[in-house]
Amino acid sequence: MDSWVRFNAQSQAKERVIRAAQYACTLLGYTLQKGGATAELHKTVSQLEAHMSMTRKLLRLGNSVEALEAAKRAIHLSDSVLRLCLTISHLNKAMYFVCDNVLWAGKTGLISKLDQHKWSQRSFRYYLFALILNLTRDVYELRLLIECEGPNRASKAPHSPNPSTILSEDHLSSTPATSVWIRRQLHLLVTVLSSNPPLLLDLVKNSCDIFIPLDRLGIYPTGPGFVGACGLASSVLSILTMVHPWLKLKP
Repeated sequence: MDSWVRFNAQSQAKERVIRAAQYACTLLGYTLQKGGATAELHKTVSQLEAHMSMTRKLLRLGNSVEALEAAKRAIHLSDSVLRLCLTISHLNKAMYFVCDNVLWAGKTGLISKLDQHKWSQRSFRYYLFALILNLTRDVYELRLLIECEGPNRASKAPHSPNPSTILSEDHLSSTPATSVWIRRQLHLLVTVLSSNPPLLLDLVKNSCDIFIPLDRLGIYPTGPGFVGACGLASSVLSILTMVHPWLKLKP
């Protein structure tokens, strides 16, 4: 099983690169359509996007096994929230890959008379559930870091006031309490995220990815241009975490 996971990791890197190219084609096709390009050129770009999508499906064969292995590891985490979010997220990913494999078999003719639309919608539902859980995990970790950072900042605050501190306090005292609290929380949020690049990248990547199933399921249609931009951005971030493993959020 470990050898299969290592082999599968190599195909995942190729899949990420092809994913970036696929969504770049989606964005390019939208731009060409808005720019009044010829129908033949737009058709060529659409066909290239479809070929890349099929190639990705081929490379994702067997990814459900790795997702199940990740779920088995996550179930042993000590933190109950992380254990719940990550385990169920990996199980949803496994089901997403199973549906995606069935859809690939239908598109290649291995399974005849397959309702491709139904299986596509089913796969995107599992994908959406997984992303919601991933974002929940990100927000939870962000809250924990903010709770730790708040007392630390308070303990590091200087006890002897200086002129700039007095001016700042005078300015804050003339500002509504709600506005001051929001400003402090935003500053704390920016500080925490800037000091934790893996969490920042994972949060941005999942936020971009979630618009893809929302659009495909018709829950929140955004159009091919926005979907292409989000898919391209999340793909580049995924490639970045593979090139620099320390940027990958753990566990």
